[in-house]
Amino acid sequence: MRTEDVLAAVATGLWRWDNASGTVSLDGEAARLLGLPAEPVVLPEVAVRSRFHPVDWNEINGIVNLAVAEGTLAEARLRIMDVDGRVMRTVRSRSKPLERWSADGSLDYELIGTIQEIAEPQPGTTAVHTPITGDWRRSREAFLLDAGRALAEARSTAEVLRVAASLSMPGFNPDGLAVFGVAGDRLSVIGHHGHDAGDEGPFTDMTLDTDYPAAEVVRTGRAIYLPTPDDYKRRFPATWPLAQRFDRVSWAFLPLIVAGRTMGAWMAAFKQPASFSPDERSVLTTVARMLAQALQRAGVAESERELTTGLQRSMMPQLGPEIPGMRIAARYVPTGGGLQVGGDWYDMIPLPSGRFALVIGDVQGHDVRAAGLMGQLRIAVRAYASEGHRPDAVLSRASRFLAGLCAPEGSGAEDDSDARSPRFATCLYVECDPKTGTLEMARAGHPDPAVRMADGTVLMRPTAGGLPLGIVPDTDYPTTRFTLEPGETLMLCTDGLIETGGHDLDTGWARLRAVLEGGTREAGTHEAGAHDAGTHEAGTHEVGDLEALADLLVQAVHGPSSHHTTGPLADRREDDIAVVLLCREGGGCGCGTPVAHPARPARRTMLTVAQAEPERIAGARRQVRELLHDWADEEQLDAVVLMVSEMVTNVLVHTDGDALLVAEAVGELGERRLRVEVADSSDELPHKRHPGEMASSGRGVLLMEMLADAWGVDPRGEGKSIWFELYEQSKQPDA
Repeated sequence: MRTEDVLAAVATGLWRWDNASGTVSLDGEAARLLGLPAEPVVLPEVAVRSRFHPVDWNEINGIVNLAVAEGTLAEARLRIMDVDGRVMRTVRSRSKPLERWSADGSLDYELIGTIQEIAEPQPGTTAVHTPITGDWRRSREAFLLDAGRALAEARSTAEVLRVAASLSMPGFNPDGLAVFGVAGDRLSVIGHHGHDAGDEGPFTDMTLDTDYPAAEVVRTGRAIYLPTPDDYKRRFPATWPLAQRFDRVSWAFLPLIVAGRTMGAWMAAFKQPASFSPDERSVLTTVARMLAQALQRAGVAESERELTTGLQRSMMPQLGPEIPGMRIAARYVPTGGGLQVGGDWYDMIPLPSGRFALVIGDVQGHDVRAAGLMGQLRIAVRAYASEGHRPDAVLSRASRFLAGLCAPEGSGAEDDSDARSPRFATCLYVECDPKTGTLEMARAGHPDPAVRMADGTVLMRPTAGGLPLGIVPDTDYPTTRFTLEPGETLMLCTDGLIETGGHDLDTGWARLRAVLEGGTREAGTHEAGAHDAGTHEAGTHEVGDLEALADLLVQAVHGPSSHHTTGPLADRREDDIAVVLLCREGGGCGCGTPVAHPARPARRTMLTVAQAEPERIAGARRQVRELLHDWADEEQLDAVVLMVSEMVTNVLVHTDGDALLVAEAVGELGERRLRVEVADSSDELPHKRHPGEMASSGRGVLLMEMLADAWGVDPRGEGKSIWFELYEQSKQPDA
């Protein structure tokens, strides 16, 4: 019998595809399968292409190109279409590409192969659905790429096990998985899939000399394949009864090897028979290697997280006992350098006479050394504060301490340039009297604090400051003093909260201001709702509202708290974050007892402009604008800023002392009264002058007469206070 007769008997056709000439030769059976008359024929490529489903044609091109490149067979499944576009049948094509040099010296190829009809599973049957196109090699490579990517992204042992359980291997899928680890001379089950809880019991604490496949794999480092239950029973009769109850018929046990060391074993069990062909063994071996690497990385990462989390908990302070009349909330979110503890820190320090201190700081860098210096500096600051030093003295001593931590050349320190390299730290130290709300603040290169007033307005609080700690050992740090009024909240933070996400200081503060002001409205809504419903309980929401505000501030930068360490927002992190909130209880703060109809609290700010800091006049103007951000008349606001600038400048020019600015707005919106006072230490009273057209000064009193509703000068025991008042004029809607 001829070969053609044999192929025709099994419904298999022959075809030859000449890529150079663009023609396809078909025998009678191949022509029939393509929906043509059952006789040999030579057709142009386009005529044959029209018989294939368009999607299948696009995929067969890739398969053929891969076969040409690798010198292997091209195998694909193709849907044959009739002239009306309906699928007639599905065929399997197997061909061998042969290279051929043309007369002009170009390289082309010719495909010679077979085509055979295959039966597709009918609806409702349990036959396994296979792709229309694609061969074993292509499916295996795609599977291994997907498996490698998924295992590389797993960050914990649990995630690695979940990925391993979800792998769908090409052509054969295990329905039972187990990963064994080694602890000393014993085997343990790290995780399993496809078994009930408790099934791992007999295998949990097994010695390595046990007659069990996983134990032998760990001892020898060689894989064991058991295609049938008889193979299992013959090779491991002692433990066969333990495996028999799971109703599996094939098993593969593979070593998990990392850097030449066997760290465990991986079991894949099948309910359908598996022959473990060379290709299947190759896939299992590759997966086992990737699984071992993923488990190793996850174990190292978990150990680091456990170590750094313990270090973080030991180094982060407790906020201490409750303070009558005040509430404190704090957050620390480590984000830099891969560590769970970095150079940012905060602290609360009880002081003599019932006072306490709040400290927040940031050591340069995001490495282990930054974390170590942070711990040493925090202890030093706490020690200096506990000795009773004032804020400026505490920071001066801390600066000398940090400067002395770097070992000088020739001191016998380890020859490590980083260990000797200087580091600096920013710091903000606040001493607070809870009875009066008085705050004394010293700042070392740290961002200024912000104050959320009782009515929700948020102001930057400019404070005097000096160089960061550790740059110059003997540095003076001026002290700024102001009062935190009832209902106001002070926010201290590190630059990570401000600048993360590509923001600078200005845009970062604008973002935080919106969160702080929005948090006030949310707290007020929550408070009113609880009061109206009669569900308010004293002492339950007081802490909650301030804690919720701290969470809102962090979420504004990093997203929800569940994404602090992993998730889609993790790539937005650029620096560690520390934030401390101090609230003095009062109406409108969300921390005190709810008031049914509270009167609008006064809005007040105070600022000192020193003789040596004339640049702070611009800060005074900005402070007034922020205080009156919702003033009804923009022209009045411009007049206020002009008068403030003139008054403060006059103090610096005509006296030898500093200027103390106090601004206060009281009343309901649209009907407020603004009073601004600028005090100095000079006894000389201002007098009205008549400057000429070209004069550069002498117009201060004239401006107040023209722009203020009332003004005056109040002599004091030492110096004087110049003041003016302005009444808000609500704009009427246009007719």
